[in-house]
Amino acid sequence: MKPVVQISLDVIELEEALETAEMALRVGVDWLEAGTPLILAEGMRAVRALRERFPETPIVADLKTMDGGWLEAEVMAKAGASHVVVMARAHEETIKEVVKAGEDFGMGVMGDNLGCPDMVAGAKLLADLGCGYVVHHVGYDERRGIAARGERPPNPLDELKQVVAAVDVPVQAVGGLTIEQAVQTPEYGAPLVVLGAPLVIDGDSFRTADGNIEDSLRLICEKVHAYGDVAVGPHA
Repeated sequence: MKPVVQISLDVIELEEALETAEMALRVGVDWLEAGTPLILAEGMRAVRALRERFPETPIVADLKTMDGGWLEAEVMAKAGASHVVVMARAHEETIKEVVKAGEDFGMGVMGDNLGCPDMVAGAKLLADLGCGYVVHHVGYDERRGIAARGERPPNPLDELKQVVAAVDVPVQAVGGLTIEQAVQTPEYGAPLVVLGAPLVIDGDSFRTADGNIEDSLRLICEKVHAYGDVAVGPHA
């Protein structure tokens, strides 16, 4: 598939999210993500506002669903989300319910393996249960806590090739990647490139990073899109 650039709107002010989204789409970003902080702060209103402003753009609602799978997905579908996120650590029935909601409402379902003892097995479970995408995700608190102990924190690239080889759906890698690493993920067979902290979102607070980021984002989008088609699955 052709690589996709997704911007994570991990802010808590709706107007800030809309302004950042406007800039991102202007320079070539493909998908918008209503990040978990934005959903916590504004709920379905945030997704509805993004859909009204950007009627043709895919919008990912990063719910991180753990229970009430069909019901949570329904709320976001009615608000205008094109994709929702369910966690691998949720009960299997919850994952199935989100997948069913995806079928019922015509939404993509992204399964997130954050916190799985075996990240590769978690990714495979999500794909086997019908998730159309896998988010290979090393968490914020996990990275910071391990680093605070003076140890090397895990990086999504550590197991990204193994995750890609274990599933037959598109993969995105999230958590602690530098901008250079994020841009390189299509080389690992992961065509969904997510941009957030530290380039777009401040790494220590839920707000847009300071400085002029528009030119940098444009260059990143050009580089990612230049990959052309990326093979997905075990043969990537």
